[in-house]
Amino acid sequence: MPRKAIKERVVTIPKVKELLESLGEEKLDQFQRRSLDYASKFSKVDAHTAEKLVTELVENFELEEEEAVQVVNCMPESVEEIRVFLAGGRRIVETSKLEKILAFLDDYRKKE
Repeated sequence: MPRKAIKERVVTIPKVKELLESLGEEKLDQFQRRSLDYASKFSKVDAHTAEKLVTELVENFELEEEEAVQVVNCMPESVEEIRVFLAGGRRIVETSKLEKILAFLDDYRKKE
């Protein structure tokens, strides 16, 4: 029986990883296993930190939620990379603001 979408929202890759892990790997279908594998490989921070980062980016740096999620998913390492995520809008973001966003992300970046 097809499932009906009740609500749609954007989530970070770490949140996807957390949700799929909570289901238990034995209950996952092939698509979900591949999604979990992808999320495990490409999560840059843990789910709790990702949610905190999205909230901070929306509130303190006035980003749209979708933009903030994409920034957290990729954790850009330069101003030019951040600019790519914000280029879709019709606004121009000052370089100083982008540098502040980069410094903010650097505080939470996983140490590898």
